[in-house]
Amino acid sequence: MSEKVRVAMISGWHVHAKGYANYLAANPNCEIVAVWDEIPSRGIEWANDLKCKFYESYEELLANGEIDAVAISSPTSMHAQLMIAAANAKKHIFTEKVLALTNKDAKAIRRAVKKNKVHFTISFPHKTDKAVLLAKEIVDDKKLGTLTYMRVRNVHSGSISDWLPAHFYDKSQCGGGAMIDLGAHPMYLINWFLGMPKYVSSAFTNVTDRPVEDNAVSLLEYKNGAIGVSETGFVSIADPYTIEISGTKGYLRISGGVLSYSCPETDNKKVTVKEFTTFCPQALDYWIDSIVNDTPNEKFGIDDAVSLTEIMTAAYKSASSGKKARV
Repeated sequence: MSEKVRVAMISGWHVHAKGYANYLAANPNCEIVAVWDEIPSRGIEWANDLKCKFYESYEELLANGEIDAVAISSPTSMHAQLMIAAANAKKHIFTEKVLALTNKDAKAIRRAVKKNKVHFTISFPHKTDKAVLLAKEIVDDKKLGTLTYMRVRNVHSGSISDWLPAHFYDKSQCGGGAMIDLGAHPMYLINWFLGMPKYVSSAFTNVTDRPVEDNAVSLLEYKNGAIGVSETGFVSIADPYTIEISGTKGYLRISGGVLSYSCPETDNKKVTVKEFTTFCPQALDYWIDSIVNDTPNEKFGIDDAVSLTEIMTAAYKSASSGKKARV
């Protein structure tokens, strides 16, 4: 490998695709050298903007030994074919969440990634939030005791303000609506804190008459009696991102970027934290660092990506059946 990681941008479909490219271009250990897009006209324009080569053939791009890695922002329905091919070509992989639309595809991607020993990273940005990182330290130190409840609310106004692209409502490409997109963040955070649930129960509704849900809640049940609540939607205005965690010894809340908690260590008095020293690199930087230094991914790895798909699959199964679904 050269001094810099040479990355190809794969698809401009996702709303974050250009932001990822800009972020990678600013990383001193990275160079964007190619673009491929399932819509050639969009890809050509993007390649011109990035001053790099456009490949009409994905296979030809993967065959280029001078390309080290791919950053995939394609329709979720294309993830499996694109990632498995990339892994088999020994290209390191960054991807937008979620990993895949089915458990079968997610596990096939994992097999290819592990077999070929490529560095894989999925975009779980809320795991780098400083308040969330402090919350994880507090929980891991057992200051709240055994966790019994966690609620994460993550919403925006994309549907009622009509700023989301039309293809975000295409179930064949996305696999669903608000929950599989924005709701992925509460899901992977709850999984990070509580682990894998036993059952999921969902209520998905439609406020703006789109073909997929734009208002959604999933309830996660755990073997030890804990409950997780994942709330999301595209139909809320001025609704702050909120995390609530309860344990047998205390509670914690994050809202508006402020963390407050109470436990025996604080004499059961509420303590508020507004400034944080906890830190984790953004997922893209973490990915590039893992490639450059050949280090394992302990934050945004393939196993966590598969777990998210498994939980999300159960959430949608519950929503369609009206019954709780086993994970």
